[in-house]
Amino acid sequence: MFISPMLLHKSKEPFNDDSYITELKLDGIRLILSKIEGKIRLYTRHNNDVTSLFPELLNVEIPDGTILDGELIVTDQQGKPDFEAMMERFQSKRSTHQVSYSVFDVIHYNNANVSYKPLIERKEILEKIIKVDTPLINKVMWMYGRGVDYFNVVKDHDLEGIVIKNASSLYKPNTRSQEWLKVINYKYTNAYVGGLRKGDFGVTLVDKEGEYLGLMEFMPIPERKVLNAAHKSLISHETDSFIYLKPELQIKVKYRNLTKKGLLRIPSFEEWI
Repeated sequence: MFISPMLLHKSKEPFNDDSYITELKLDGIRLILSKIEGKIRLYTRHNNDVTSLFPELLNVEIPDGTILDGELIVTDQQGKPDFEAMMERFQSKRSTHQVSYSVFDVIHYNNANVSYKPLIERKEILEKIIKVDTPLINKVMWMYGRGVDYFNVVKDHDLEGIVIKNASSLYKPNTRSQEWLKVINYKYTNAYVGGLRKGDFGVTLVDKEGEYLGLMEFMPIPERKVLNAAHKSLISHETDSFIYLKPELQIKVKYRNLTKKGLLRIPSFEEWI
């Protein structure tokens, strides 16, 4: 049984408030796991049934009539979530990466909807469902408040970010709520505009020598207009897919992390240099 998950708003800065709980933001794939009439089904946040992709989760011991919300991750040798490894496992049955399902909420328990209960009560129900944490299925650790301290630890260990949730918040399916906030540990760098993708918007980012850094698809409309007005005098050549530019327009971008190939992951426009 699929339930469209509750979503997060962004917060630019962490904060300390003991009426909120703080969790680690795990870098993986959002997964809804349901066990109805003895059968476990797995769904992505977009209602894609991925049950057949993760057979190791089909026999986890949880009560019948349960629907869980969590993040499916693969960890690296340091125990950090490895998004690229998770995507390798997601896209190929030949992948040998071991997954871990880290659960942070429960929507149904004993065939009853518990989404109307405060988050802190749902956390108590999770303790009954997952009595012992294992590498395969476990509960996301949390604490009251201390968002600033936790975020500093996240930055020190180069992790993705934190999630800060109102401890009394209800679970609201298919809703992006201000009661659930994510603070991303963004990185920043300067890059040059190397080209424009034809069709769907996209900007190739390069360094001063023209070495490819990644594709930026997130840029505010006003800044796109500035780019469209400025790029015409810098065109070097074109292909069917791209207009290539001399690397003279410099911008500051923010991104999640570097991929294993050294590219910027999910770069977005920050400001003109």
